[in-house]
Amino acid sequence: MQEAIATVRRTREIQDRYGLQAKKKFGQNFITEPGVVEKIARSAIDDPSDLVFEIGPGIGALTQFLCEKAQKVVAFEVDPRLPEILQAELGADNLTVILQDFLEAPVEDIIDQFCEPGQKVRFASNLPYYITTPILFRLFESGADIASVTAMMQKEVADRFTAGPGSPDYNALSVITRYRTHVRKVMDVSRQVFSPRPNVDSAVVRFDFIKDHPVRDEKLFIDMVKACFVQRRKTISNNLRQWLQDKELAAKILEKAGIDPAARAQNLDLETFIRLYEENYEDIRKCKGESRP
Repeated sequence: MQEAIATVRRTREIQDRYGLQAKKKFGQNFITEPGVVEKIARSAIDDPSDLVFEIGPGIGALTQFLCEKAQKVVAFEVDPRLPEILQAELGADNLTVILQDFLEAPVEDIIDQFCEPGQKVRFASNLPYYITTPILFRLFESGADIASVTAMMQKEVADRFTAGPGSPDYNALSVITRYRTHVRKVMDVSRQVFSPRPNVDSAVVRFDFIKDHPVRDEKLFIDMVKACFVQRRKTISNNLRQWLQDKELAAKILEKAGIDPAARAQNLDLETFIRLYEENYEDIRKCKGESRP
C-alpha cells in the first residue's frame, strides 16, 4: 500500500495540493492517525469478499484501508470537491464513489446494484457528528440485507448506543439498538488524532444486524419504548399512563407483565420491554395502534 493518507503530513499535502479546507457544514474532521483507521477497517470487514459501503470518505483516510481489505468499496460523498480527489489520490480500481447525500440515496436499490449473490454487505464510516443518529437509523430501518455497520462517532453518542440497563446513559436509543442489533464498542478515539480537532472524543462501535425480530408491529413497539423514557425521573407507570391516557390500563398491563409500577425504564432490559409489549399487545393496539395511520 502507498503511504497512509491518515498522517498529518499527507493530509496537509493533499489539502495544499487541491486548496482543500475542511467544511464545517459537512462535519469534516480528517483523521491523522493510520493505526485508528486501519483498526476500523479490520473491525468492519470479516472477509475480503464482503461488499463494503462507506459514508463520507473525506480525503480517503479510511477508504484507503477499506480498499486494501475488501474487493469492492462503494463510498457515498456529499462534498462535490472530493470524488475526483479520492480517485486521484487512491487510484483504486475497486472503489466507486457516489456523489449523493446518503440520507437521500435509494440505499436498497444501490445495494442491489452492487451486491452479488452470497455477498455480505457491510458499512464502515467516520460519521459526521451532527447526523450520526439519522444515518444509523436509516440503516437500522432499511429493508436491505445489511450484515453489519462499524462507525466512528461522538463518544457520548456511542455510550448511549452501547449502554446497558442501570447505566445513566441507558435510554430508548439503547433499547431500540439492542432490539435491532448486537452492539459492541471497538475502541475509544482521542480528539487529538483529528484535523481540525473537534471539541469531544470519539468511539468506534460495531452493530451486527439481527434478522428475526420477535414483536408484532415494530413501529408501535418502538413508540412504546420511547414513551417509557419520556421523563426519565418518573416511574414507568407514570410514563405509560401519559402515553396511553388511561391510568387503569397502564396499571393492568404492568401487572400482567409482572413489572413493578414503581420501576424506572432505565433499569429494565430489552427482554422486559418485549414482555411488556407482547403480553399486552391487543390492549396496547386497541388503545394506540388502531388510531395510527
